[in-house]
Amino acid sequence: MKKILLTGATGYIGKRMISVIAEQGYKVVCCSRDVSRFSKPAGIKDDLIEVIEVDFLKKETLKNIPDDISGGYYLMHSMSASDDYEESEKICAENFVSAIEKTNCEHIIYLSGLVNGKELSKHLNSRFQVENILKNSKVPVTVLRAGIIIGSGSASFEIVRDLVEKLPVMVTPKWLNTKCQPIGIANVLDFLIFTLFKTDAYDQSFDIGCDDVLTYKQILMGYAKERGLKRRIYTLPVMTPKLSSYWLYFITTTSYNLASSLVGSMKIEVVCNKESLDQIKKITGVHPFSYEQALHRTMAKIQANEIRSSWKDSFISSRNDSSLKEFIEVPHFGCFKDIRSYKYDDRERCLNRVFGLGGKNGWYGQSLWKVRGFLDVLVGGPGLRRGRTHPTQLHEGDALDFWRVLYANREEGKLILFAEMKLPGEAWLMFKLYKGKLWQKAVFRPKGLWGRLYWFSVLPFHGIIFKGMVKKLATE
Repeated sequence: MKKILLTGATGYIGKRMISVIAEQGYKVVCCSRDVSRFSKPAGIKDDLIEVIEVDFLKKETLKNIPDDISGGYYLMHSMSASDDYEESEKICAENFVSAIEKTNCEHIIYLSGLVNGKELSKHLNSRFQVENILKNSKVPVTVLRAGIIIGSGSASFEIVRDLVEKLPVMVTPKWLNTKCQPIGIANVLDFLIFTLFKTDAYDQSFDIGCDDVLTYKQILMGYAKERGLKRRIYTLPVMTPKLSSYWLYFITTTSYNLASSLVGSMKIEVVCNKESLDQIKKITGVHPFSYEQALHRTMAKIQANEIRSSWKDSFISSRNDSSLKEFIEVPHFGCFKDIRSYKYDDRERCLNRVFGLGGKNGWYGQSLWKVRGFLDVLVGGPGLRRGRTHPTQLHEGDALDFWRVLYANREEGKLILFAEMKLPGEAWLMFKLYKGKLWQKAVFRPKGLWGRLYWFSVLPFHGIIFKGMVKKLATE
């Protein structure tokens, strides 16, 4: 059985590729910087998946990569995590090449962005730099270049969705008249899997997209039509890239770093080279469906709550340390605590309420949570805008509004959340069902004087929020 190395396995594309690769009869070797965040997709046999802890910014972890790798997918992108992602992406690519050349790998596939213009944004230039590093490896490389991806959980699509759903009238930047060539997520996965081990594709780059060439304004209006919404869009020539980034940040669920990167790319026309697209269609036998069809399929998945992955789950927005393992055990020393318990009415119903917290389901004491979320957005945090990927299920590593799920075990009756809001310290929120009661513990580890002042300033609200929350979770 051939082994396929999958980098970015906890990211938006990577999560979906796990099942796709396994369905072809390959064993998927998933790379994760933190195995505690990795959740195996349902329906995959244990002998078809292996998880290894690898951080491509740390050379000492590369030894965990098996020698008997036959193929590899490079699906790592760092633009959401920091301002200096270009250097991080360069180091990751170089370390990946160094490691993969020591294996039996026959083929590498890299998903990049469309770079057919003479002018490249910072984001696209970084992707192009990674292409060149990978192409210098001894292993044959195929680069697939995609523009805006239409799919539930895609960063680009979620921005489109937010804008159209929230704003009946939009005053927008002039880059909405820029042309692009979208592609449905299902077709991206098809191209990725059916290019693997195709010798005709070795050491080449291909543009992938549907046949529709549209402006971003047409993308938005197409979504409005699919949803049956009446929308008006007006463009302004005076909105700068920085103002555009803030506009996206405050209106949509995206982070500022991601908004800034996307705005830089959206100013530049990204249209597929027809000859390149036709060639990869012939090699793979994949014929992408239209933008309208991609939209229809995506909305059907959203309405059926079948969002399999989201860009929000692929990074920790407010922390530099990529590992969460040290935070799974809630600390005791040097911390402020708020511990409450309440007898629950029914274990299963109580679990449903606890594991259903956040997103559209909201929080108990919702108005105060909304105020805290708004304040978090003002200082550059995620606020309550990220929501949750699934309305009832939670997994380790999931984003949950301004929390990150550290531990989720329904059978054990335990849920631990770590705060990713902007704080002068670190915060945890833990729920556990034990001996007929729901126990709720809020823990804050302050950093310096400001951290202590923060705790005492919000202390008066704890009685309102936490007392009411544990009671309603236990009995409502």
